[in-house]
Amino acid sequence: MNLKDIIRDYPDYPKKGIIFKDMWPAIEDPDAFEQILSEFEKEFGGKIDTVIGIESRGFIFGAALANRLKISFIPIRKKGKLPGETISRDFELEYGSASIEIKNESLKGKSILIIDDLLATGGTVEAAAKMIEELEGNIISLGFLIELDFLKAREILSKYKVYSILRY
Repeated sequence: MNLKDIIRDYPDYPKKGIIFKDMWPAIEDPDAFEQILSEFEKEFGGKIDTVIGIESRGFIFGAALANRLKISFIPIRKKGKLPGETISRDFELEYGSASIEIKNESLKGKSILIIDDLLATGGTVEAAAKMIEELEGNIISLGFLIELDFLKAREILSKYKVYSILRY
């Protein structure tokens, strides 16, 4: 199955000039979702012991992959959504700014995959990586369903291994 045939484009969403890549049809289709998880499992199985998913669509792939690999899953959420002590980072998006947080717990000795649905400018995942490094986690790779090559996020993420199933 060609996953690119399932992803839908929405021009000028959420604002003029942006072409939104809608990955939900790939989640709605059980065969497509299975293909995505199989590709992530093939790439990361045996190399990681923790998946960290970025809210919200990173939760879908991250939790499913972690369960499949029988390893732990940790969420990174929008600021103000996690109980207890957290650390946070502000960052710029393609169309605004935001802040994310993670529980303030040691990740020392953990081999980590950070996963999300889309790599655009790299701001979100760069902020996530900085928090994980602050907590002494060992980032093995950054994984995405979709990468928008023209935004050149790999340049700011050059110190990390980046794996994307689909590249546009």
